[in-house]
Amino acid sequence: MADRYTLRLPALEVRQGSRKIYCFAVDGKRLPDFTAVSRIRRDGEEQLHGYQRPEVANHIRAIRRYLESGNAMLPNAVVLAFDSRVTFAPAVTAANDTKIGYSIPGELIIPVDETLVDEQKPAWLVDGQQRSAAIRDADIGEFPVAAIAFIADDEAEQRSQFILVNNTKPLPKGLIHELLPDTTGHLPYAYARRQLATVLMTRLNGKHEGPFYRIIATPTSPKGYIKDNSILKMIEHSIYEGALYKYRDSDNGSGDVEQMLAHLNAYWGLVKKFFPEAWKNPPRKSRLTHGVGIQAMGFIMDHLTDNLPVHNIQTHVVTDALERIKKSSAWMSGSWNFGDGEERKWNHLQNNPSDVRYLTNGLKRLIGQQRLFEIS
Repeated sequence: MADRYTLRLPALEVRQGSRKIYCFAVDGKRLPDFTAVSRIRRDGEEQLHGYQRPEVANHIRAIRRYLESGNAMLPNAVVLAFDSRVTFAPAVTAANDTKIGYSIPGELIIPVDETLVDEQKPAWLVDGQQRSAAIRDADIGEFPVAAIAFIADDEAEQRSQFILVNNTKPLPKGLIHELLPDTTGHLPYAYARRQLATVLMTRLNGKHEGPFYRIIATPTSPKGYIKDNSILKMIEHSIYEGALYKYRDSDNGSGDVEQMLAHLNAYWGLVKKFFPEAWKNPPRKSRLTHGVGIQAMGFIMDHLTDNLPVHNIQTHVVTDALERIKKSSAWMSGSWNFGDGEERKWNHLQNNPSDVRYLTNGLKRLIGQQRLFEIS
């Protein structure tokens, strides 16, 4: 029969402002007994669950070999998020000790039930999953590790801490982009500025009737072929300087997400309709789904629809312009010729500011608009 017991670990409670963290040591072999990894995934309702990327086998093997070599040391602490089932009991001798008011010794009391599935365990591993997996797999009897923990029942807060803990490490940008829409709490400025754009991208990728459904490459949509960063750049520019700006609240930076989604789906739905073959092919075969095409057509969206309400986007103002682009387009073959004496083969355009500017200004010439874009 599986064990049910209480694990009591000597710990130090440290007060940081209004929050408390717990510092302790634990045998890394025992972490899987009460700790789970919150794998990032989406359910059938497109709701985000978890926040950790999959295990990296090569990384785990390298750490395991090191642990099995003898004299190994892992000085960096793993970070855990406990739920309210875990409690802290101050040491009796520390109850009236006020010499160091922000630090109290005691015990962490952790209920362990080996019958629980991962989702029901009282702790989530916020940082250190590769080290934990290596210790789990290593051919060693035990390996104590330093640990830092906090108590948070809300997964949104756990995501926020996960991003902040890993802010100085090279976390995959795609993982951060997927986590941001469901993250609360203070975030670095660059992440906070991009949060609204990631909300829109996530909804676009999961909106069944939209042109972007499941074709944006993210950790939970690995078969997507349009780079998430290309979409985010397009959306972010439009929010702060383009057609989506009119749906923003300039006081608090929030936005009318539903109107923004309607605007994006209306315009890009027309793009998909006018260029069906180019739209369904990956960037190596189509410059429309390439970063250079997504950004350039995003600038065209801003120019054409800046003053248009959502219900007027699919009128002749936009369709006539897309028809003119269609007649001279070279998304998948041939060359772009904008009448300026320069001709560029379709697959020579790259995702850099110079080529984005060239394509954007060329498309403006095709639709008869002579004022050129300045793209930094």
